[in-house]
Order: sequence, then C-alpha cells, then structure tokens
Amino acid sequence: MFSIYILTHNEEVDIGACLESAALCDDIVVVDSCSGDRTPAIVQDYASRLPLRFVQHPFASHGQQRTWMLREIPAKYDWIYILEADERMTPALFRECAQATQRPDHVGYYVAERVMFMGTWIRRSTQYPRYQLRLLRVGRVWFDDYGHTEREVCDGSTGFLKETYPHYTCSKGLSRWIEKHNRYSTDEAQETLRQLSQGSVQWGDLLWGKTEVDRRRALKKLSLRLPFRPLLRFLYMYFLLGSVWDGRAGFTWCVLQSFYEYLIVLKVWELRSGKGFPLKAGQD
Repeated sequence: MFSIYILTHNEEVDIGACLESAALCDDIVVVDSCSGDRTPAIVQDYASRLPLRFVQHPFASHGQQRTWMLREIPAKYDWIYILEADERMTPALFRECAQATQRPDHVGYYVAERVMFMGTWIRRSTQYPRYQLRLLRVGRVWFDDYGHTEREVCDGSTGFLKETYPHYTCSKGLSRWIEKHNRYSTDEAQETLRQLSQGSVQWGDLLWGKTEVDRRRALKKLSLRLPFRPLLRFLYMYFLLGSVWDGRAGFTWCVLQSFYEYLIVLKVWELRSGKGFPLKAGQD
C-alpha cells in the first residue's frame, strides 16, 4: 500500500473531486499552502469521512514545498503518491501503484498524464505519453526547483507505470490559467537565461534518449536556443504533433501554449535589458 499526498492552494473548485478519487487510500495527507478560499473548510468536511490529515505550510517554491512535505510529514507507508488538486487518481492506477510497491524494482515511478481541456483529451499536442514522477519511495526521492516547477532527484533507478491519470489543467477557467502562466513565465525566463549561460543541448538524449523524459528535457534545452520560438512551438504542436485533429480545443490549446512561450521570450528580453520589473513568481 502507499500514502497519497495532495498539494493545494485555493483549490475549492477541484479539491472535492480530487479527494473522492483518492478515497481508496487509507492515508491521505493534504498539504495546503495557506489557501484563502474554502479549500481548508472543504478538506475538514471530508476529514469526517476519509482517513486524511490536513497540514498547512507557507509556499516558497514547488521544489521546496515537495521536499518539505516529504521530510516533515511522516507517511503511514514506505511509498507516497503525489497528487495535485486538478488531477485524479483512477482505480486502475491505484491498483498498479499498489502492485508496484509490493515488488519495488525502483525508488520512483513515472506516470503519464492525460491533459483534459475544454472537455476534450488533448492527446496529440501534449506529447502523450508525457510522464511525471508521481510514485516514490520515502527517503529516496527529493525535488529541486527548475523554472516554474520542479525536478526530481532520485537516489536509485526509476521506472514507468502503464496506467495514466487525468489532469484538468484549466478547470478553474481561462482567466485563472492566464494569470497563473503569467507568473510561471517569470520563473521560466530566469531559467532560460541560466540554461543559455550554463547549460548545453544534450544531443545524445535528444536523438537516442532512453526514455520520454530524457528526450523531452533535451528538446526543451534545444528549443531555448531557437529563433521564433512562439511560432515554431505552434507549428510543431498543431501540425507536426497533429493537434489539428483535436478540433477547436486543440487549436485553442496550441494558441495558449504559444502565447505562454511568447511571454517567456518577452521576459527574457526584459531581464536582459534591465527594463521593467518582472512579477514575482508564485504557486499553483
């Protein structure tokens, strides 16, 4: 068996359905970044029906928040599944996770997301299967900050699960998505400058990477060095990856991702030129 840790911040729209999906687990921990909406009240209401604990901790960054909860909040089991409020645990994924913890060949397991947007699974332009490390052994996996998000640091080998999870990436509406990605783009601009000055393209991983994670990360490092990045991203996603077949939702998704890329490019210019005052990045 394994514990489920859920990260939240102002998640009153999603947290109920997320907790319902995690109800098969007998050790649920909600780690809240001091929400200002009804998230704490909703979680407390579910606490009367589900075996869950509610902990609040101020947010500093995605990597630091994950590492703090892994170090400071004791789990009932040796394995933890990290779930976010706009994601769902499925019965099939729960069973596979339970099986993996009974015969652990690795210290962590990657799980592919299914991006749900405008009521549609955006399968093509999201590079499905796109993996995130979700199931991990306590004490063997930590997280560092990378751009607006985090990267795992594993003391041991990792594997991949077959089942997937739905990710309702725009469940709180387009306004919240745009506001969130405006903040994300500040971190990504800073990471872009760091990569351009200190990093390099891993051509071997780009062409012959052993896993999807290796190839995707190498492709991102290459993309940072390309001109016309927003346009290239749209063309790559819409035509080469085939989102043209995902209808209106696919087109809208590609436009939003290109807009996000353009925000990053603009903020890189802003940081380099010293003009303006970039927004401080945040959570969600």
